[in-house]
Amino acid sequence: MAIQTPASDDAIQLTIDDGLARVTLNRAARRNALTLALWRRLGDTFDALGAQREVRAIVLTGTANSFCAGADISEFGAVRANAGQARDYEHAYEGCCNRIAASPKPTIAAINGYCMGGGCNLAMSCDFRFAAPGAMFAIPAAKLSIVYGIAGTRRLLSLVGLANAKRILYAAEKFDAARALRIGFVDEIADDPLAAALTFAAHLKDCAPLTIAGAKTILDALASGNGALRDGIVEELLDQAAQSADFREGRAAFAEKRKPCFRGE
Repeated sequence: MAIQTPASDDAIQLTIDDGLARVTLNRAARRNALTLALWRRLGDTFDALGAQREVRAIVLTGTANSFCAGADISEFGAVRANAGQARDYEHAYEGCCNRIAASPKPTIAAINGYCMGGGCNLAMSCDFRFAAPGAMFAIPAAKLSIVYGIAGTRRLLSLVGLANAKRILYAAEKFDAARALRIGFVDEIADDPLAAALTFAAHLKDCAPLTIAGAKTILDALASGNGALRDGIVEELLDQAAQSADFREGRAAFAEKRKPCFRGE
């Protein structure tokens, strides 16, 4: 099955082909910065993809030479002019990133260039990050007198450690792909990060969806503290997999020495 958004000038483009979804931020003139409405729409997009059984992996990228410059600051005077608006904005922005992080599908950020501010949070919300050699990163909150939210800060701390997280947030410095790889912010540098991400996504597509969703739930909960694992959730995940048609298919394929065909059920 292949689905593609019809409008080439749409700010968020979606393609689904053979189980792989590609979400492309398409505001090149604004370095793919997102408005308040687009933060909400991007979260909705990931929610919808997470609910589609035929979607097996999701790649997030940007057009031209930018991944995402974060928030479109040009609209702040209208949508973030006071404390109440700031809270509403943060709710939409953090909500978008949290919805990406909570997707049951494996998610991969293909960082093709400029990745700043909220764009870093988008990338960190994905399971994996592949970057172009020329990609540049920064979280410039300290230049705007903005306190980075707890969820994004937790993701940053988990990836790069305390000292690197403090330097990134305190100094608001730009750092390149080589340093991003060295400190653990990205997982791989590739000349064509989108192609590398799609190749990896195609590999994940053949793996058991229930295993991936269960592992993601448990690993993310452990990374943020055991309290995030509500009572009985692990048992539910184990029981669901043990009683699934996919488990029976996996056993049969192993016995018959063939490639399994998983359906996520």
